[in-house]
Amino acid sequence: MGRYIITGGTGLVGKKISKALYKNGDDVCLLSRRGGFEDEFYKYKWSVSKQEVDKKWLTETDTIIHLTGAGVADKKWTEAYKKEIYDSRILSTRLLFETLKNNTHSIKTIVAASAIGIYGNDVKEIADENYPVADTFLAKVCKDWEAEVNKFSELGIRVVIIRVGVVLSSNGGFIKEVSKPIKMFVGAALGNGKHLMSWIHIDDLCALFIKASKDSKMSGVYNAVAPNPISNKLITKKMAILLRKPLWLPNVPLFALKFLFGEMADMLVANQHISSKKILDAGFQFEFPDVDLALADIFTEPF
Repeated sequence: MGRYIITGGTGLVGKKISKALYKNGDDVCLLSRRGGFEDEFYKYKWSVSKQEVDKKWLTETDTIIHLTGAGVADKKWTEAYKKEIYDSRILSTRLLFETLKNNTHSIKTIVAASAIGIYGNDVKEIADENYPVADTFLAKVCKDWEAEVNKFSELGIRVVIIRVGVVLSSNGGFIKEVSKPIKMFVGAALGNGKHLMSWIHIDDLCALFIKASKDSKMSGVYNAVAPNPISNKLITKKMAILLRKPLWLPNVPLFALKFLFGEMADMLVANQHISSKKILDAGFQFEFPDVDLALADIFTEPF
């Protein structure tokens, strides 16, 4: 049985991982801005902005799953919000590292999130984990975030970094946002619609985090994407069919996206064919390797 502390445990992915571990019989606690019990989990209080954390969990835990970070698509990218995206990741990771460095602890493993945004918005070939880091804002965030996580190896802690693709879930993210205009009969592909999206079903993503936390042979960086990417136009069409709604509008042009979303628009039309070979070679088995299987599962219930 593992003993886990999870940051970002109240988010879309964190909730799912926490419940899966709890169901498996693992001991799970969270780091949160509010302390005390909530549902099955005890929350130790921390404040990233003040660089303060309750240290009681340090000798009662062997694995950190680190997911904290402001949502990159939650708000328009003003300079203030870009700073929040960056600081929420860098400063939270730094707080964890300094806390472990300066105190007695029992941590053996950290599994931390990153993102395929590190490869940029126009991947020219199939990108494996050695593909060059881009020079976009999100790439810088991911590069610096991963550098902070890698410092944990200096403490003798096994480090695994999961570069997350577009997460498919009925509870939030891509599916929910794209479904809204489709349900209102104003759905449309973005840009030219040809850009490839490297995605992963939320159940597979959670299973990968859990495998990485328990498999001592795993270390370093892994892309968390299904083997078969899909174009924006095709997945939008498939979703419209499942929702039984027509797609009659032309694609949303890039200039309109830039007007609505500013700098974030380039992320929305990112062309990213990302390799899943390394996680497959590590023995990970996808429950949803194909987008039709993933969408069929997600659309079985209304949302």
